[in-house]
This record gives sequence, structure tokens and C-alpha cells, in this order.
Amino acid sequence: MGQVAEAENQGKLPPGTPPIVLLKGIAKSFPGVLANQDIDLDVKPGEIHALLGENGAGKSTLMNILTGIYQPDAGEIIIDGYRQIFDSPVDAIAAGIGMVHQHFKLVKAFTVAENIHLGWQRTPRLLKAGDLSDRTADLAATLSLAVRPDARVDELSTGEQQRVEILRVLTRDARVLILDEPTAVLTPAEARDLFKTLKAFVARGNAVIFISHKLDEVLEISDRITVLRGGRKVTTERTEDCSEPMLAKLMVGHEIVLNDMRARKAGAAPITDTPVLTLSDVVVRDAGGRVLLDHVSLDLKAGEILGIAGVAGNGQKELSQVLSGMRAVQSGKIMLGGTDCTGRDAASFAAFGVGHIPEDRLQSGLAPGLSITDNAVLREYGRPPVSVGQHYRPAQALALARTIADAAAVRVPDFFMPVGNLSGGNQQRLVARREMRIASKVLIAAYPSRGLDVGAINTMMRYFVELRDEGVGVILISEELEELLNLSDRIAVLFQGAIMGVVETSAASIEAIGMMMGGQRDTAQKAGI
Repeated sequence: MGQVAEAENQGKLPPGTPPIVLLKGIAKSFPGVLANQDIDLDVKPGEIHALLGENGAGKSTLMNILTGIYQPDAGEIIIDGYRQIFDSPVDAIAAGIGMVHQHFKLVKAFTVAENIHLGWQRTPRLLKAGDLSDRTADLAATLSLAVRPDARVDELSTGEQQRVEILRVLTRDARVLILDEPTAVLTPAEARDLFKTLKAFVARGNAVIFISHKLDEVLEISDRITVLRGGRKVTTERTEDCSEPMLAKLMVGHEIVLNDMRARKAGAAPITDTPVLTLSDVVVRDAGGRVLLDHVSLDLKAGEILGIAGVAGNGQKELSQVLSGMRAVQSGKIMLGGTDCTGRDAASFAAFGVGHIPEDRLQSGLAPGLSITDNAVLREYGRPPVSVGQHYRPAQALALARTIADAAAVRVPDFFMPVGNLSGGNQQRLVARREMRIASKVLIAAYPSRGLDVGAINTMMRYFVELRDEGVGVILISEELEELLNLSDRIAVLFQGAIMGVVETSAASIEAIGMMMGGQRDTAQKAGI
């Protein structure tokens, strides 16, 4: 039985109760882009309402209108039966609309308690730090959210930071909680905890708008599903009437066929016997001496995809930085094509032919304030045709940016606008295609499908297959086991910075990989095989 039905049975939804949120005929356009057109959406008390759509379908714009960040060009916002005009996010919060964004808005140097009370009108003046912590603990207990009030935010896991964000929103009396890709950076256990919190929240007569590209999670957690495509509403359906293939087709407008991508086409480059990249006994420590990578040894062959599995936070970020020359090692050796590259910088790795799709595209892969053109040609500024000698050639840079955007299927209304204005999925595809241009030998891809819709994920995976078949070695770091099993020739498992084992995908089992992800070494590793 869905949450709405439970609330009705508990007498929380009398007959005639209006939706908490009713959007009617919402329209919004930007120069060259029709983001929303004539969209209707109703969200009922006691329900989790999923919002689906491809990257660029208009989901973020619609939610930015509901939260007062944008004002609609046409249409109405009706809350509890009354028309509202939100001139700013402050107005939306006052009306009970709160949003937790995919990129958290916390001050990392502050404690949890300080973040909860920062900028809150109800924060008592002259309150001592201990009183702030006690007050935070009481609020967390009331809302069934486990947090550590005295902990600094930068000491928390991603899942813990998300709970702080949710607590911060709910303490402002939010009755509608909007979550943008809430499980993209959570472990399966953290995602289960989040779902329990959401179900408890809506059972009190509140509502959740759940934006996600993970169709299995949408089917598990939601009561109803609205699909957007091309800025328009396609349909709203009861979750019990939906399936993953049906939703995927509604999102992209055609059937999505996900085949086993490990199969090689005729004429594809074979996997070489000699590694193109080798790590030997690599150790990495942080500034405090804590081991982040623990004697890691790996080899990548040309023409293969090597998957890296593991729960986030077990050394994946540091591994991708080492493999791309962005982080120095304390000991061990890095070999590229038979040459010792230990200690060389990222420019040297790029010159060898190593491309890198980073974990955080916005902070590490792009300069958000620079133009789309600048970001697209970022890796080729010093090369012809973008530059000849010391002379930069703007027309050639723009032409190259158009070529990269076309290859990435990114629709760009203005190549001179900041790249931060693009949707997250379009940013990801742009970075991927840019890095593929320099990945003549190796591509390091860290969580490349995070935040992408099912169609874009399928496209991204085909990018990697293209490179593999051209003889490039690809390292694919992902938390999605299905993705790794579908693409990888071999899978290595990271746990607390150490390799628990490397298995041939054709002989791998999910159970065995799961045990290694939990810290159990592969039996072959134990035996030294």
C-alpha cells in the first residue's frame, strides 16, 4: 500500500483535501532555449512524487520556479489551494517549500550545529556552542534524523552531509521536500536509511518531490511518477502501473536497448599482452599521514576496460588522481607505456595520451565561470588549430568547441555563455568528449554516469566502447555493479584504499564482488596467485 493510501486510512487526508502543490501551465524560456512549456503538476499530501526526464528535459527549471529561484513566464503556483507568487527562495521557504540540491550548500569549516542555525531567524541570540549542539540534537531527534551536532561538516561522509542538509531544510518547517538526485553519492545502506526518513516524513502528511535517474529506486520509493521530455509534461502515472522499460521509453521517446557491451565488433583492436599503464605498490597518504591508497598494484592493457568497484570513499578519488598525474605518491611506481612517470605532473600524463573524466565535473573538470568555448578547448589551448605559437585563434577555438559539442550531442544556444549554465548531464557529456580527444592511450573515467538519465548513460557507455575498440585502455570507476559487469573485461575491487582482488568479468559473481567490497580479500589474492 502506498504512502498516500496509508495517510488516508489514518484520517490525514479528508475528502476534498487540495494538493499541497499545484502548478498550472508553467512556462519558462531562456535565450535560444524553451525550458518549460505548459506544464501541469500536482503533488498530494502524504505522497512521494517522482519527477523523471532526460538531462535538459526541464526538471531543474521547473523546481527552480517552485523554489523561487526563477519566476515563470506564464502559469500559476498554487499552494494549499491558494495562488502564490515567489519573488525569491525566501518566499518559497516561508510557504513550506524546501530543496536539497545535488551539490550541497553547507559551510564545510563549520560544525553541524552551526550549519543548522546559520541564517535561521529562529536561532536564539547569544547562544553558546554547547546550547547550539543540544538544540540541534533535539531537532534531529524530533525529525528522526541521526546527525553529530559537534562534528565539522568536512569530517562527515557524503550520506551524513545529506542528512544535515535535509535537517536544515526541515527545521525551516518545510512541508514539501524536493530532492535532486539524492542517492547519486550514497552507498546502498545510506540510500535505504534515506528512504526510511522520507517515508516517515510523508506519513505525517507532508510530501516529497524525488528527482532521480535511477529507475529502480523511483519504482521502489514513489507513489506517482511525472515524466518530462523536451520541456513538456508527457504523463503522470501511478507507480504501480509502471516498469523500467516503460519509463525509459517515456523519457527518451523511443526504446532503449541495453546490450552486453563487452562484445567486440569485427575489426576491433585486440587486448595487448603488454600493459599500457601499471601501478606498482603505490602508497598515498594525506597531509596527516593517513593512508589513502595502500600498496596498490594494477595493470591496464590497451584495448580493455578495467572496472574499479567499491563503496564511495574507499580511495577511488585518490586513485583517479594518481592515474591522471594530479596527485603525487609517497612510494611505489607509475609506468606509462614502459616509461617511469612517477612524480610527473598532469600535463605530462595528458601529453602521453591520458584523458580524465573527474568525479566532480563542476569543481575538477570545468571552470564554471568561463564560457562553453573556453571549457571545451581547455585541453587544447596550446595546440594548433586553437593556438599557433603564442597566438590564440578565437575563431578556431569556437569551431573546435562546436565540433566537441556536436560529438557529445550537447545543444548549446550560446557558446559564449558560462558552462555552469548547462545542465549537469550536458556538462558531463561535454567533459567526456573533450577528454576522449586527448585519450589516445588511456581514459580514466570516475563515476561518469552520475546524474545522467538512462539514454545519456547508454550514450556514455558507447563512448567507452568506441575507445576500447580503437585500442585505448579505459579505467572505469563506478559504484554501479551492473554497469561494471556490462562493460568491463576485468574488475578490481577497492576497500579502504587496498585492492581486495581482480577478477575476470566473464567469471565474476555479484556475491563475490560484494564480499570484496565489504573487505574480504579474494581467495586467489590470499594465496598470492
